[in-house]
Amino acid sequence: MLVERRIRNYQAPLHQYMSGGGKRAIEIAHRRWGKDEIALALTFQALSTGRPATYWHCLPRLVQARRSIWTAVNPHTGKRRIDEAFPVELREVTNEQEMFIRFKNQSTYQVIGSDTYDSLVGASVAGIVFSEWALANPSAWGYLSPILRENNGWALFITTPRGKNHAYDMYNHARKSDDWFAEISDARDTGAFNDEQLDGIREEYVSLYGPEFGASQFEQEYLCSFEASILGSFYGGELATARADGRICEVKHDPSLPVQTVWDIGYSDDTAILFVQVAANEVRIIDTYSTNGQPLSHYAEVIASKNYNYSRHVLPHDAQAKTLAAAGRSVYEQLVNDHKMKHVTILRNTNTEQQGVMAARHLFPRLWIDESQEEFINALSQFRREWDDSGKTFRDRPVHDWTNHYADALRYLAWTWREPPRPTVEKLRPIITIDGRSTVTMNDLVKASTKRRQAGARN
Repeated sequence: MLVERRIRNYQAPLHQYMSGGGKRAIEIAHRRWGKDEIALALTFQALSTGRPATYWHCLPRLVQARRSIWTAVNPHTGKRRIDEAFPVELREVTNEQEMFIRFKNQSTYQVIGSDTYDSLVGASVAGIVFSEWALANPSAWGYLSPILRENNGWALFITTPRGKNHAYDMYNHARKSDDWFAEISDARDTGAFNDEQLDGIREEYVSLYGPEFGASQFEQEYLCSFEASILGSFYGGELATARADGRICEVKHDPSLPVQTVWDIGYSDDTAILFVQVAANEVRIIDTYSTNGQPLSHYAEVIASKNYNYSRHVLPHDAQAKTLAAAGRSVYEQLVNDHKMKHVTILRNTNTEQQGVMAARHLFPRLWIDESQEEFINALSQFRREWDDSGKTFRDRPVHDWTNHYADALRYLAWTWREPPRPTVEKLRPIITIDGRSTVTMNDLVKASTKRRQAGARN
């Protein structure tokens, strides 16, 4: 059974490419372009006419996936979008809880979040739609792409821009590749809106978000601008300044300097680790690592494999909490006793999230970031405040998604750098403890490093 679909003229190039057997496509499109609509149509076409297989529709977060795809209702028909896309009479099983459909031809379809992708490895997936790709965890593609290659499957990425992040990089790669379809659909070019309608939308955005953010948001979401600032970004300005100053560049490992790691530990989601060197007045992020679903032994092996000369490993305060899953032992105990890691320290729980953000901003002028750490840089650029639609204002708390883990690691790094407002009068208070004993701040390390260099120069 085939369902008649009306394809809008500006959707036709993408539809023709995918219907003709295309394997990789990225569509950068304005709001109300019909991105999920065309994705659902292409998925139904594939699962109803192709080989029995598994198909996924992935959004940045599982809760968002349920709201945007699974339970969303077409306002024109009053029917669920999922029921319009996949007729009930063709189904064998519909699992509302898992957002899963098995069809009578044994093909399956599931709505997932990029925050849960790792739990689905092993499925014989033949096609994946990544909706709102610019907001998704970029690790999802690295994790799932081998499955698609093995199954000769296809992937479709649909999104509006969110700055020059992984979606921007993917688009630039795709437009130069013969194996990809790449397209930007600007609202001025598609004809979906006339000039009067676009002017009205712009005015609405300005009234909601103010002149600066409103114009940026409009340009981003309707004119598909990668240059527009990300609405509610915590570190957008700091990152822009760092780029202008040339502090996001090639930052090589200096063998003469020790390396310290700063961790954000995820128990059911990502663990993020920063590899940092301190030289004079510079805090250099030379390396980063993040993944999820791995035991502590994995991270200990990653640390060991880099062959750095480590001075210390800074863990968040909850690393000393004992858990039933680890037979009543803490992360700290496991790393020290089971994996023989030395110089492991615990950051005291002395700051709020807001204070940590301010500490990170204070650190930024001294921060140098290796340009190859794209996932980390993208995470900082995407780390943003929640929007309160009823109050028409930003909340103090951030959106909880894949960006939080790198952002938290940066916050912990910043909290190891506590400078007094009057350094000639006040002494620094040690903020790192190990087994209840105080150790040094990062600023102490800077001073020690400077003294060593000065002594070496004199000799």
